[in-house]
Amino acid sequence: MAEINYDQLVAIGKEAGQLAMAGWAAGKIASNVWEKTPGHIVSSVDIAVDDFLKDRLNILLPDAGWLSEETADDSQRQSKDFVWVVDPIDGTKDFVKGKTGWAVSIALVQNGVPVFGILEAPAMKETWVAKSGSHSEVNGRAIKASTRKRYDGSRIPLDTADLPSDIDLIPVTKPNSIALRMAMVADNRADLVASIRWGHEWDIAAAHVIASEAGALVSDALGHELHYNSEHGKAFGVLCTAPEIHDAAAKRLSKIAEEVLARD
Repeated sequence: MAEINYDQLVAIGKEAGQLAMAGWAAGKIASNVWEKTPGHIVSSVDIAVDDFLKDRLNILLPDAGWLSEETADDSQRQSKDFVWVVDPIDGTKDFVKGKTGWAVSIALVQNGVPVFGILEAPAMKETWVAKSGSHSEVNGRAIKASTRKRYDGSRIPLDTADLPSDIDLIPVTKPNSIALRMAMVADNRADLVASIRWGHEWDIAAAHVIASEAGALVSDALGHELHYNSEHGKAFGVLCTAPEIHDAAAKRLSKIAEEVLARD
């Protein structure tokens, strides 16, 4: 397989961000939104960005498989060493409300492991990029994850109304995009991000490499290692934390996580 031009990959991510930004700034999104399934919305811009990325990324790496939120899944991707894992707009709810907490998420997965990730967040004027074994950055600035050592008092992106009164955590700004919330841990803006439900690989793959290359620990909700390009393209939650609080966070969440799994 040909050597990947990473500068070109970042440029494609920026183009996709500008395509999304044009729709967001136009203020006409509300009339072009529908529910794919109850509670899960999509906009015409999601589709346009997905089509753009599929075309451009397939040209860049034609032998790679494809897994995206807005494309019908093709099981042939599992036979590929490389797979693009894409969410054309992660945080669609913020996007359609005119809020800034959304991003174009692009990951390149090799043999089940994300090796390159981009989060293009033009409404926030931020471009997050990471390459496995090399670096993690935002707007060209090298980033380092939170080094918090105690779980209690950790910063977590959360709406204040969602914070249980018996948990000693400090809520900070919560973008709708879970990828951007994980990036906050990567840049020491938060100490902990947790999701305890079945989710999709495209929500977290790019942010996984961004966070892990910055020094954060990333696992599923039970603390287990994440593997990508799975049969159903799903993972049981995500736990992204400062390294020294990961075990404590997994222990605190384990009972709830096991109850969720039992119900499912």
